[in-house]
Parts: sequence; structure tokens; C-alpha cells
Amino acid sequence: MKRFIAILLASASALALISAPAQAQAQTQKMPKRIGYVTNYATHEWYQNVIKGMQDHAKKLGIQLEVQDANLDIAKQVAAAEDFMAKGVDVLIVTPVNEEGVVPLLRQAKSHNIPVVLEGNPVKGMTTMVAICDYDTGFFSGVEAGKYAKENLGGMAKVMNVGLPLLSATVLRSRGFMDGLRTIIPGATMVHDLDGGGNPDRALEVSAAALAKNSDVTIIYGINDSSSLGGLQAWKAAGKSQDGLLTVGTGGEGLAFIHAIEKEPSYRIEAAMFPEKEGYTAIEAAVRLFRGEKLPMHIVSPTTPLIGKDWKKFYDLDGTKRTIKWDAVNALKAPEKCTKTAADLKK
Repeated sequence: MKRFIAILLASASALALISAPAQAQAQTQKMPKRIGYVTNYATHEWYQNVIKGMQDHAKKLGIQLEVQDANLDIAKQVAAAEDFMAKGVDVLIVTPVNEEGVVPLLRQAKSHNIPVVLEGNPVKGMTTMVAICDYDTGFFSGVEAGKYAKENLGGMAKVMNVGLPLLSATVLRSRGFMDGLRTIIPGATMVHDLDGGGNPDRALEVSAAALAKNSDVTIIYGINDSSSLGGLQAWKAAGKSQDGLLTVGTGGEGLAFIHAIEKEPSYRIEAAMFPEKEGYTAIEAAVRLFRGEKLPMHIVSPTTPLIGKDWKKFYDLDGTKRTIKWDAVNALKAPEKCTKTAADLKK
């Protein structure tokens, strides 16, 4: 009997040794080998850090990540995605140049049985998207702006919104900001509602023109850091003092907002969006789609308003290099559901 049990145990051990490599191989087969990412504007700090988050996580998982830049050209974006599909990538990640232009691309990827993860902006027919809650991000920075205006600006809230009406995400940020601001200061007004194009040169140009017509502004709000910094640059170029002014940025895209908070007296609030975290989460979503998992349509990436030197809680700065503090960022809880989405803009 003892000899029989010994034989059984030996057989079980042998089977375990055989099955372990098989199980490991099965797990390997469930991991995509190649992921293609088509970003919309790779020269922007936000996307550079999104890519960094993707690269770091893909490398740890043993995934080959390839990146192509559409440079804000929808035709280039479609061509880049088609190139990736022709090369046989396992998953596509796309940051839309514009929402309507990507719709046919999603249909094409589906016909090739290639899963697609969107980053940043929703598109009709999408499977899943990794993005912040844009309205909520604007709302909570607006609440903080209202508190600041009450304490430091005599309760005056006259806003120059350096926006971007092309994208629903950025429209939601601006609306959220004004709604949050008005919970603290009900009489808050929008003096200028501008299309800053999301880039510093355009933001500077339209802000300078607006301030030349009416400079009765106490708050500059930008839908990204380029917008807020362009607006502030226009203010300074007009020779105006930053006393009695609050500048609010959005993104925490790179080093620019840190330098602004450290050097500019009016730049007191930043709605941080942690691009590295968004890139990390996009790779996670790509892996899960490849494995056939069912994902929510919107995987929410966390944000939080940073007041003054709060940025030091989440980043280390060494000269021209910033390093994310993952423990602090991962401790942030993203909402399961956004208060408002692009669908609410159509109501």
C-alpha cells in the first residue's frame, strides 16, 4: 500500500512538472506581443508622459510597444492605424485627433478583429476608453478657485476661459469649472470664452486680443497647461500686475506647471491628471481586451486639484526630470462614474 501511494505521489509530481510549463505557456499566449499606439500630438508634454507610462508598463510585461504620431492630422492618424493593422499588432491604442474622424477606423479594426482602446476622448462605436472625468476635474478645480477668490480676491470671479471647443472633453472641463466656481460664488461670470487651440501660441494670441478689448478679469482658466500659461503670458505682456489675479491650469502635463507654480504669484491651482498613470492604465486595458475580458466603456483615470506646493506630494523633481510617486497617485480613488459626459452636451 505504501509503495502504491509513493507511486501515485511520484506520478502527481511528474504531472505537475509537465503542466507547469504548459500553464506558463498558456499565460504567455494570453499576453499581447505587440501594441500599436497612435497619439494625436507627440510633441506635447502630456502625450510624452502618457507614452512614458505606456513604455514603462509594456516593458515590465514583455510587450513590444510601437508609437506613431498623427501630429493633429486625422488623415495621418488613420494611415498610421492602418499601417499598424497591416503589420499585425495585437491591440491598437488611439488618442483621437477628432472624434468623428476615428469612427470609420474603429469599424475597420473590428473587421480585422483587432481590439482598440481609446485614450482621452470618446468615439461612437468604441469598446472602451481610458480617460479622466473631464467635467468633474473642472468642477473640483472650480470649487477650489471659488474658495481662493473668496479669501484673496474679495469674492470677485470674472473668468477668461481659454478653452478648446473642438473636443467634448475640453468643453466639459470648462463647463465643470464654471459650475464648481458658482457653488462658492453664485455670481461668477465668464467674461471671455476663447478657443485657444490647446497650444500656447494660439492661446497667447486669442487671450491678448480678448484682454485688449476687456481686461476686467480676475481668473484665467485653461483647459490644459498650454492654455492657462498662454493666457497668463498675454496678461503679463499687457503689463498687468498679477495682484488680484488667479490662474488655474489643467493637466499637470510636464514641468511647465511646476515652474509656473514656483515662479508665478497668480498660478495657485492645478487640476492634475497624471498622464503617466493614464498611459499605464491604457496598457492594462489593452491586455485585458486582448484576453477577451469585458471592460466598462469608460475606465476612469484619477485626477485631483493641487493647491500651491501640493505637487510635491505626487512628483519628485531633479533638474529637468520629474518622477511620479506611484504610491501617492495609486492611492487616489477615481470615481466609478462621471457626473457628466459628452452625451450631456447634446441635451
